[in-house]
Amino acid sequence: MSLPPTRRLVSPIDTDAYRRAARLQELGIREEPDPEFDEFARALAQDLDAPFAMVNIIGPERQYFAGLYPSSLDRGVDPRTDPFRTMACDEGYCMYVVTRKHAMALNEVMDYHLFAGNPVVDQIGVRAYLGAPLMDQDETLGTICVVDTKPHDWGSQGVAFIKARAAALVKRIEQRASLRNGPGTRTAGRTAERR
Repeated sequence: MSLPPTRRLVSPIDTDAYRRAARLQELGIREEPDPEFDEFARALAQDLDAPFAMVNIIGPERQYFAGLYPSSLDRGVDPRTDPFRTMACDEGYCMYVVTRKHAMALNEVMDYHLFAGNPVVDQIGVRAYLGAPLMDQDETLGTICVVDTKPHDWGSQGVAFIKARAAALVKRIEQRASLRNGPGTRTAGRTAERR
């Protein structure tokens, strides 16, 4: 049972939201469904034996699942109007991953008073969460995560795996931006400068 909204703990403060939004724009990542991210989420869910997975782009005012499994098309819903593609910033667990800039594994969310009262416990039936930040050097672009509706022991191998997949996705995002913008653009130059 989750706590009423007046008794819930406050989500962490996201001081990087506007800087992140600017970097996402540079990289060409928008709040829109991305078939490549949907496929990434599908593979992530299958690899970690989880019923749900997301590529979460976190903006200043909401979270947007640019990648979602099961995808909108899997569920017969128009991807542009799918209500499961968005979530308030004070719901779910990805905001903790973004602000901490570290992976987080919750084998049983009900074991943690900080997380047991989150609305997703009742709304979606979330009982376990595993997420990792999408780190573009020092900036967190968003997260990738899997959730389960029953307790799930992710283990150290699961944590290592999701961190590696997050790093691989960031590399792919940077490659896509470089191909789209061409070498010598600010995005490509910025990526090269950081290495």
